[in-house]
Amino acid sequence: MNSVNTRQQTTEEASVYNRYASAAQEREQALCCPVQYNPAYLSIIPEEILEKDYGCGDPSAYVSPGDTVLDLGSGGGKICYIASQIVGPEGRVIGVDCNAEMLALARKYQQQVADQLGYANVEFRCGMIQDLQLDLDQLNQELAAHPVDNQSRWLELRDLEDRLRREAPLIANASVDCVVSNCVLNLVREADRGQLLQEVFRVLKRGGKAVISDIVCDEDVPQEMRDDPTLWSGCLSGAFREDAFLAAFEAAGFHGIEILKRDEQPWQTVNGIEFRSVTVSAYKGKQGPCLERNQAVIYRGPFKKVEDDDGHLYFRGQRMAVCDKTFKLLQEGAYAGQFYAVAPYQEIPLEAAREMDCRRNAIRHPQETKGKDFDLTSQILDSCCTPDGGCC
Repeated sequence: MNSVNTRQQTTEEASVYNRYASAAQEREQALCCPVQYNPAYLSIIPEEILEKDYGCGDPSAYVSPGDTVLDLGSGGGKICYIASQIVGPEGRVIGVDCNAEMLALARKYQQQVADQLGYANVEFRCGMIQDLQLDLDQLNQELAAHPVDNQSRWLELRDLEDRLRREAPLIANASVDCVVSNCVLNLVREADRGQLLQEVFRVLKRGGKAVISDIVCDEDVPQEMRDDPTLWSGCLSGAFREDAFLAAFEAAGFHGIEILKRDEQPWQTVNGIEFRSVTVSAYKGKQGPCLERNQAVIYRGPFKKVEDDDGHLYFRGQRMAVCDKTFKLLQEGAYAGQFYAVAPYQEIPLEAAREMDCRRNAIRHPQETKGKDFDLTSQILDSCCTPDGGCC
């Protein structure tokens, strides 16, 4: 936050900033939720970072070699330095945090880690995770040269922020393969959470995913607990209700939303409300035109039927008609392995495909896939059998 944020903006933001600034200097055990990390990735990470890491899960376990990864609320940099080893020299890792003390800790060891790995693929940027367009380091430079000391300058500052977002965004549109976060979303004030998930959606490439570890609760948290700055900064009273957490991703336009991990035992119970860690994944890419190319999918089971995020029903064992976009989606990401893909024998070129009404749930007749008057037996006889009845 530095000079941009006075640390007096709101009770939530001030309490979070001050508590984590202190935790960057001296370890605070109360901010930790027990997590098992792959020890193979910890040996090169400096002990000071390991000691001052505060999280509730390991989203880095779900990134892939070559990915561009964005870590929201990267803190001391532990998840970034783990992810850097997984994505390898062809990948890239960007950590975003607004806490100056945590950023200083993360940046302190960049060269040391790079020297041990033999490559440098990690950088840390200063910004608010609910506004991934505004680079706070750039804004601080402008403010240092031109301080805000009157109303006119304040109005100019607003214009400056908009220009920086437009001309030099902190994270560009559709530039990231995987967004991860470890116990940070619950620290964002409620009024900003819709914007936060929209920003995650904006920066992801089509087909990219978010993998978020966070604390959720099983009941609504009463207002008096939400007003407690210690409970809020301690990753408790700001927790999403667990069903609402998933619904928030759906509302932001994500699909293939899945609970990857859910702790059976609560981390803490306060006033009868259970708080536990979950890790959730969600994908970007269902938006776009629905084109008819005579494709179908067959749901394998075990359920009698399932419904996707757009209300399409898939009945076990039935050839369900789908558009070209859905046909591709159901073969990747969270859906991989759950459907058999039935492609048409004669492919319809994209430029010749007509629009499909995806609101209906229709069974695709096999003849639509094979083509009218198609007879596989006749084709085999014509090409492989002799006039006297002998077949190869």
